[in-house]
Amino acid sequence: MDARSPRGAAKSGFAVPQVPKIALYLVGLIPAAWLFYHGINDNLGADPMRYLEQSLGLWALRFLVATLAVTPLRQILNVNLLRYRRALGLLCFYYAVLHLTTYLVLDQGLDFAAIWADIVKRPYITIGMATFIILIPLAATSNNAAIRRLGGQVWAKIHRLVYVAAIGAVLHFLLVVKSWPPEPLVYTAIVLALLGYRLIRSLYRKIAPQPRSPRRAA
Repeated sequence: MDARSPRGAAKSGFAVPQVPKIALYLVGLIPAAWLFYHGINDNLGADPMRYLEQSLGLWALRFLVATLAVTPLRQILNVNLLRYRRALGLLCFYYAVLHLTTYLVLDQGLDFAAIWADIVKRPYITIGMATFIILIPLAATSNNAAIRRLGGQVWAKIHRLVYVAAIGAVLHFLLVVKSWPPEPLVYTAIVLALLGYRLIRSLYRKIAPQPRSPRRAA
């Protein structure tokens, strides 16, 4: 779930010790298991529903930030985490699904009239739903078969939507908390820095003089 072309994966860097991707999925889902375990045992505080819902959403944002950080880490610090980028993106989506499911089922009890009223009247719900919809094609095409079927260029264009999803996610977070404590502002700053880095790099590559290829000898 990143807009970099799959061909970019060929560029090497400092490779961290490799671990099986399944291990990353298992470790990544531990916070969800912990939250639901403590929710079942009524250990999530005075408002367990709100705590569970917001915590799952926060983990989705964390994995989204981690996904966006892979490319700058490789380009700036030469730390190569490309083999884990897809897993990080999918973990973001899984937590977004859990976050949304908690809202739809546990919070609203599948009362679709009330859900629709929330979507229409509450901007943070509107933005959150729109962000989740954006994540769906990203998750659905996060596989080798989709890359082969779509072609690298089309695939990369689709995955540029991750930038829109990142903006939507931090806006959703800011509007949910309302009082704007430091945490959502920190995540907003991180996302803006990661997107700003990409924008500056893209602009620089467009305006920087391209090296001339050596002329052939006559």
